[in-house]
Amino acid sequence: MPQVRGVTNTDAMPIGPVDSSKVPRFAGPATFARLPRIDQVERCDVAVVGVPFDAGVSYRPGARFGPAAVREASRLLRPYHPGLDVSPFERVQVADAGDIVANPFDIGAAIESIEEAAGAIDARLVTIGGDHTIALPLLRAAARRHGPLALLHFDAHLDTWDTYFGAEYTHGTPFRRAVEEGLLDTEAVGHVGTRGPLYGRKDLDDDRRLGFGIVTAADVLRRGLDEVIDALRQRVGDRPLYVSVDIDVLDPAHAPGTGTPEAGGLTSRELLEILRGLAGCDLVGADVVEVSPAYDHADITSIAASHVAYDLVSLLAMQEKT
Repeated sequence: MPQVRGVTNTDAMPIGPVDSSKVPRFAGPATFARLPRIDQVERCDVAVVGVPFDAGVSYRPGARFGPAAVREASRLLRPYHPGLDVSPFERVQVADAGDIVANPFDIGAAIESIEEAAGAIDARLVTIGGDHTIALPLLRAAARRHGPLALLHFDAHLDTWDTYFGAEYTHGTPFRRAVEEGLLDTEAVGHVGTRGPLYGRKDLDDDRRLGFGIVTAADVLRRGLDEVIDALRQRVGDRPLYVSVDIDVLDPAHAPGTGTPEAGGLTSRELLEILRGLAGCDLVGADVVEVSPAYDHADITSIAASHVAYDLVSLLAMQEKT
């Protein structure tokens, strides 16, 4: 369970990553981006937290090892983001909040513990999964603070199915449950990067009835990044925004280490540029999920996920008042 600290000194200068000119990147504890732990700082504005849970998967398991792999890959991240022109770790206090412990044998209990722990961390969260089941309790915690949320869901799949084998809580159902629970502003929800076969046209009809708009991977190719970014910004407007990134939104060439890969996905460059195009939106939380390192090659997927998380941290840092 991550340790939780409230704000004690808002004037304290942020503590940044370990200096790589003094301690080599391959040495020392593998916190995200080599940042301090949350118990080492007086305040925390943005927290990176892991949820090593994958009991909700429908195909290949292993995302429980995602947080550790992404943290390890994040050792190479540097403190200045030229694409967004921001030094996120100087602007705000970012810390690694450790892992949320979730029951691997009881999905209901896991969801409850994730929601409770996420709600207890007094910071905006970038969460590393874990499978996509964890998005539901994270959305519950965020909606409790901010009200109904706009949602941009980056994924090869819709994740708005009703049940699997009669189970309502899986990695393929979180956003249907979120709509049913009133967590989302259904005028401002959308999928990005979807592709691949479905069970039937009904999947799309059900998704549309829930309020979701869709920008497919093919749309990104044909319409171009600038047009897609503009459409997404118009959809979410100035509402509090949650961004959920399933790493399988990327083509398997860019993210082989995931549980349900689909051909024809985004490149890592396209995904990062779309995320950067959200600068100025009212981002209140985010997750990066479904990294399954057992299927990875040369850390390709973990590296991509670490950069996605870094961009999300940077977006959150940019909007925090200093």
